[in-house]
Amino acid sequence: MGLSTVTRHHRTGLMKARTNNHPDIHMNLNVRGLHLSATLEINELSARLRAEGKHVYKFGLGQSPFPVPRVVVDALKTNAHQKDYLPVKGLPALREAVTEYYERTQGLERSPDDVLIGPGSKELMFILQLVYYGDLVIPTPSWVSYAPQAHIIGRHIRWLQTSQTNDWHLTPEELERICLEDPGRPRLIILNYPSNPTGRTYPIEELKAIARVARRFRVILLSDEIYGELHHKGQHVSIARFYPEGTIISSGLSKWCGAGGWRLGTFTFPSSLRWLLDAMAVVASETYTSTSAPIQYAAVRAFQGGTEIEHYLWQSRRILRALGRHLMKMLTDAGVQVVEPKGAFYLFPDFSPFRDRLEARGITTSTELCKRLLEETGVAILPGSAFGRDPHELTARLAYVDFDGTRALEAAEHIPQHRPLNGEFLTQFCRNTLEGVQKICDWLQSL
Repeated sequence: MGLSTVTRHHRTGLMKARTNNHPDIHMNLNVRGLHLSATLEINELSARLRAEGKHVYKFGLGQSPFPVPRVVVDALKTNAHQKDYLPVKGLPALREAVTEYYERTQGLERSPDDVLIGPGSKELMFILQLVYYGDLVIPTPSWVSYAPQAHIIGRHIRWLQTSQTNDWHLTPEELERICLEDPGRPRLIILNYPSNPTGRTYPIEELKAIARVARRFRVILLSDEIYGELHHKGQHVSIARFYPEGTIISSGLSKWCGAGGWRLGTFTFPSSLRWLLDAMAVVASETYTSTSAPIQYAAVRAFQGGTEIEHYLWQSRRILRALGRHLMKMLTDAGVQVVEPKGAFYLFPDFSPFRDRLEARGITTSTELCKRLLEETGVAILPGSAFGRDPHELTARLAYVDFDGTRALEAAEHIPQHRPLNGEFLTQFCRNTLEGVQKICDWLQSL
């Protein structure tokens, strides 16, 4: 199937979205039943409890614990005077730096005209769903905002179930099954890896298999690779290598560059989907206008990379890998089921081995579990139900980021690179995180 066929197929979907008789049009402003984003809500609750003098282990919000690299901060200082509105699609130099980044790291050839810059990838995801007509297909567990965004816009959501048995991975068989129900239906499928909330990632052969199914059914893949540079071994591979004509890569500065509050996201399209980028730019021009000028200029330096940024990333991965494996062992030794994280800074523990004892305490859902944990131990984690799981499945997401990343990075510099970071290092520089997980373990044993 040629690129023109893919383009015609999806442009038809966009045109359908413009018709006035589509039933979803009446739900475009429907926010009934929605609440504050679960990650932001738990962060604000944790902050409030701390302000009241209570000790809280903040494992709810997935915010990088590491500082923004010094060379990127310096670039922001240098460009603080930049005050002009920039092009809607983004600063040309930044769009070029993003394409050079993907050519350098993934071997992908893209044009600056294939890049769209926004105030966070979250905003770009929302606009994509707004302009593109089609089902949103989400593997679960998934990041907390995919589904609420679709609900606000009025898009139909199809969940693709995964299981701990398969390391919470989407299988090509499951993707094929849902596509076969209506082979010609426009679909937008979100693939997020390294994963929020599981910390897992996909091996190359699985990516190739998913890509084959996606190409067969002409779906659009939104590959959310915001944690790509936090693959614990620095070996992230984009699925765009295997399905270049139908994959949009989502990224930004928030996770790998420690700059969540800077709010800068990137979408990189194949040229065959340029029409979709242009449609998003129209909406952007009528909403956020353009992304902060000083931040865009500083982001050029971030995407250019270099020795200092590569070293920063290497040490960040080193710390996260050691900490994630250590916490996983603590939880599994306590009887919790959890898979080893391979990237990002998340664990997705399953507390079902304690179901009987939890039920005896009146705890039957993941929400009740997290509420009681916070009340009785001060540990703030998010229920699996916030990530699309069955409320009675006793899963939760733990973001192991409650430590001083600046101190940890500085201390890691004094430990030879060939030596792993041991428990003594983690106890000294990630103490609050270890204490919080130990609180969970002790609480479980007291049931």
